[in-house]
Amino acid sequence: MTTPLQPLLHDAVVVLRAPVQVWSDRTGTLGDGAIDGVYAGDCRLVRAARIEVGGRTPEHIATGLPGSDRARFDHLLRELDDATPDPGVRLVVHREVDGTGWSESLVLDNRRPITLTTTVAVRITPEQTPMDVVKLGRRGVAASARMDGDAATWSSPDLDAALSATGLEIALDGGDIVLRADVAVPADASITLGWRLDVVDRAPVVGPATGVAPWALPVVDGPDDRLARWVSRALDDLDALRMTAQGGAEQFIAAGAPWFFTLFGRDSLWTARFLLPLGTDLARDTLRVLAGLQGTRMDDLTAQEPGKIMHELRRAGVSLDEDGAELPPLYYGTVDATPLWILLLHDAWEWGLADDDVRALVPTLRGTLAWMRDHGDADGDGLLEYIDRAGTGLANQGWKDSGDSIQWKDGTLAEGPVALAEVQGYAYEAAMAGARLLDAFGDDPAEAETWRAWAEALRGRFHEAFWVQDERGAYPAIALDGGKRPVDTVTSNIGHLLGTGLLDDAQVDEVVARLTDPTMDSGYGLRTMSTASARYWPLSYHGGSVWTHDTAIVIRGMVRAGRAAAAAPLVQGLLRAATAFEFRMPELHSGDGVDDTATPVPYPAACRPQAWSAAAAVEVLAAVTGLRPGADGVRTAPMPGFEGIRVTGLPRAER
Repeated sequence: MTTPLQPLLHDAVVVLRAPVQVWSDRTGTLGDGAIDGVYAGDCRLVRAARIEVGGRTPEHIATGLPGSDRARFDHLLRELDDATPDPGVRLVVHREVDGTGWSESLVLDNRRPITLTTTVAVRITPEQTPMDVVKLGRRGVAASARMDGDAATWSSPDLDAALSATGLEIALDGGDIVLRADVAVPADASITLGWRLDVVDRAPVVGPATGVAPWALPVVDGPDDRLARWVSRALDDLDALRMTAQGGAEQFIAAGAPWFFTLFGRDSLWTARFLLPLGTDLARDTLRVLAGLQGTRMDDLTAQEPGKIMHELRRAGVSLDEDGAELPPLYYGTVDATPLWILLLHDAWEWGLADDDVRALVPTLRGTLAWMRDHGDADGDGLLEYIDRAGTGLANQGWKDSGDSIQWKDGTLAEGPVALAEVQGYAYEAAMAGARLLDAFGDDPAEAETWRAWAEALRGRFHEAFWVQDERGAYPAIALDGGKRPVDTVTSNIGHLLGTGLLDDAQVDEVVARLTDPTMDSGYGLRTMSTASARYWPLSYHGGSVWTHDTAIVIRGMVRAGRAAAAAPLVQGLLRAATAFEFRMPELHSGDGVDDTATPVPYPAACRPQAWSAAAAVEVLAAVTGLRPGADGVRTAPMPGFEGIRVTGLPRAER
């Protein structure tokens, strides 16, 4: 029996407008690739769609993506053409999605002086396959279509689909829907045929956002246009990833396509934080959505705890592997989303979030702070750690959440409870930020001082426990394992400590030196793990690959710590990668170095677009221009080597 394999994504074409997405090959055909299909939310509703003209497959010559939600596929119809070398008959397929469906227009264009007659046929295969089944590489679940008037309709347990057509007759043929027309294309003219799939969600958990995106569109100028092009493409993708939760009006950014078209605490928080220079509306909405789902009770199965910010929201449980492990629909298994919620609230306030909006979230703030002390620090040692108490959730609950992400230099996996280095930095910064918010919006000065004292105690404990030594000197461990031993692998995690206030100046220099070393800097971004580690592998999900958002966080930290010049090579690396990926940065790419390959090697199962990889473009823009909020506008301090880049069109005037 063949072992199911996760679909590869690197060479597929996607158009999307959350919660609808369409995946195909470069020709526009659906059905040959394992990922191919039309999805609404967490369900694949169409497995295949194949076009024939005159009984033949059109010859593909070009693919264009004018926007995240649109594509154009150009084909030749040479069997209808004359013998001259110039193509005179073609088919142009225009694909478009919105939040409620999928449309295709087929334009048959004839430059010949005679009328052409032919037959157009489209065969569409309906499905009702859950997304996690697709991800695990399992067989799809067939759907039985029926005719309802002029439309073909079918359903999944929660979705209703209706396919209608213009200029094409619809019929059922076995398990497929067939669209067909005998057509005459006049001389020097064209005709247009098409279809539309409408989807109705009967039990929505998340849904499409309407209206314009809640951020400003910056204008980026300079002698090097790579950053401007990356920002433009990224904001278009982020617009297409906008969603709302549970019937509300507040928006958030879905984590990524194809697997994560939903609310993820950590991802949505970092995305909103990266976008703060463009406005605070998205941050406000994201904070409110997550506040509405804040934990209220103890539940080991869902990992819910009072005050905790959730990890993932789904319609139904999600299968993790072939052994039956499954996450519940609302899952809280994340150790970092709670301090990150506090940091987003504080940073949004600094960027201009209205006092009334902040004040309304102070009760949630108090709950998140209390969670760090009472539940995040499960064993009372003054540090935040995690463990999967249910035994059915995520074994690792930081941003590197794969099973082998926390390992020693020799490759041995760490056993929990695990206290991650970067989470201590988030928690320290969050407690200090929370104290500042309570100074401004609380009614008891002693309350803020309590959290400053807690933060300083954490800082002292971190300095006692996390530092390890090798032949080059001291550096922070990636984590403490269940025995409170420092796990000694050099990883990108330690870069998240920069700018949090947890390190002193000498320690900042030590961390920066480690991360800018060729063992970590690939030339296309920062590796997640040093090449000196025994189990380093450039295509390991968290053990040697490059994650765009991870590199951007480290760049951000270097700038905040006053080491902007050290960050410049990492910026250049991301710009090289962005160019190679046509400015749609994937979730991650290979850690192969710039000296080994002329272009970055794709990680073939990486999501794209992905929220925090896209939003990283704005964080990099902020880093190279030195954007930061001031009392009377936005202040700037260009990064060395990027003095020519200018940004205008921000919601707060530059100073």
